[in-house]
Amino acid sequence: MGERWRGEGAARTDGCAPPVRWFAPARPGYPTGVTSPTSQQLYRFLEDRFTCAQACTECARACAVRASLVDPDGGEDQERVRRLGIMCAEACDATCRVLSEENQLDEEAIRVRVDWCRSVCLECARAFDGYPGAESAAAGCRACADACADFLELLGSAP
Repeated sequence: MGERWRGEGAARTDGCAPPVRWFAPARPGYPTGVTSPTSQQLYRFLEDRFTCAQACTECARACAVRASLVDPDGGEDQERVRRLGIMCAEACDATCRVLSEENQLDEEAIRVRVDWCRSVCLECARAFDGYPGAESAAAGCRACADACADFLELLGSAP
């Protein structure tokens, strides 16, 4: 076996190229303090983003089903629950698309979208709490709100 690679600038005698770095160093012209993320930070970001998108998908499905079960000719309270269910399904669906498909938004736009989804999910969960049979939809809304809060926390702790 050839000599082990000892880092940048070390001579290699085995004829192999040095290993590819995960992240390139900050380019000239970057503001001071801007660093590349570690592979662990990138992994956690992608994992939390996927978890949030998955929770949004499940919540959207549960809210759409629950909204369809509410009597459209019911009272004002039932109409509010139906509308909140529809709004939550739409907010979750839009947030899931942003997290899984769109990569043109900056961090602040993603943060606003995820926070909007979190707040709509919490409001919808409170509305579902008063209806028998809506417990699983309320739990799905809370799970989505928790996943959104976790992702927001990660975005807030980014360097």
